[in-house]
Amino acid sequence: MSDEPESVSASRGVTPDSLLHTGGSDHPSAEDLVLASGRDLTPKNLHWAERRLAREGRSAIDKTLP
Repeated sequence: MSDEPESVSASRGVTPDSLLHTGGSDHPSAEDLVLASGRDLTPKNLHWAERRLAREGRSAIDKTLP
């Protein structure tokens, strides 16, 4: 939700995707994957994430996030 009045937001038009998406790291960490999946940072979950990243690479986090 914007702090600007609707009329100001509407007059500026649609924000291009290139400004909305910053992109993530090319090398997500196990911690990144655990947190993206909504799990707690525990040794068991970190081990799960490390295995998944080793198997799927960057796509593991891409599949996890909407």
